[in-house]
Amino acid sequence: MGAFREYSDKIPFRKRSESPDIAIELSLQPWKAFGVDGVIMFSDILTPLPAMGVEFDVVKGSGPVISSPLRSSAHLKDLTPLQDPDTKLPFLREILGGLAQETKDKTTLMGFVGAPFTLVAYAVEGQANRHCIHTKKMMVQDPALLHAYLSHFSQAIAEYACHQIECGAQIVQFFESWAHHLGPSQFEEFAKPYVSEAMKYVKERHPEVPIVYYANGGSSYLHLQKDLGADVISLDWAADISLARKTLGESMKVQGNIDPTVLFGGDDAIESAVETCISKAGGAGKHILNLGHGVLQGTPETAVEKFVSHCKSIR
Repeated sequence: MGAFREYSDKIPFRKRSESPDIAIELSLQPWKAFGVDGVIMFSDILTPLPAMGVEFDVVKGSGPVISSPLRSSAHLKDLTPLQDPDTKLPFLREILGGLAQETKDKTTLMGFVGAPFTLVAYAVEGQANRHCIHTKKMMVQDPALLHAYLSHFSQAIAEYACHQIECGAQIVQFFESWAHHLGPSQFEEFAKPYVSEAMKYVKERHPEVPIVYYANGGSSYLHLQKDLGADVISLDWAADISLARKTLGESMKVQGNIDPTVLFGGDDAIESAVETCISKAGGAGKHILNLGHGVLQGTPETAVEKFVSHCKSIR
């Protein structure tokens, strides 16, 4: 969004996401502009890492960079539990509290966290790596160390998700953003147990709060996601949503699935994609219409408006 770039072109990411007045404004922009059915806190999946002893920065044009990657048992000993998040992440309560006031009785406020495998992989790699090479070497050369990292992160992320809820979030989504690096057996061993453990902890403390799970690039092992403990499974655009519904079972709600490049295709393409997705997804109460990934940079804002308005015209 042009309004978003007015901030991003001038203010570094962490300052934007950790300054309550800016983060609240950026969180509300899509809701105010397009009338979407929820507000997502402006933040990043890496936001809790400094509270766990892992510093990071976001370099414009390169993305997140961790200057001291986690690669040894010595690094494991340096990690800290995510205790007293109000002290370690003081901006979070103010951001979510402010958003809760703005959205009360008007729309739904969503928080989000990175799933344990994705956060550990980021911390091990130090930055995005197309082969996830250091993490996958650790899988085969020192799996015990990787499991130890995953266990630590699982507990910390569970605490972080609960803290978001206690600050005002009404839904929490777990992002397995690096699921595309994992085959089914790797997902079963290194991702599934730890995100399931984290989600179970959140559910025990906040049973009334829906949990959403999104495995980017994980369409080939949807069958392994049906018993994770999530209330909603987000689908990337590579899944056939009607087959996904059969795989996941009638009781599982789904969201997403539309290829974000459709928004470059004009009104007819957008209307067709919306109608097809809704018709194949199982009807009202079973599906949250959404893209199968984030809105791509350069997408016309008028296309997003069309996407939302056409959905509402059907609803």
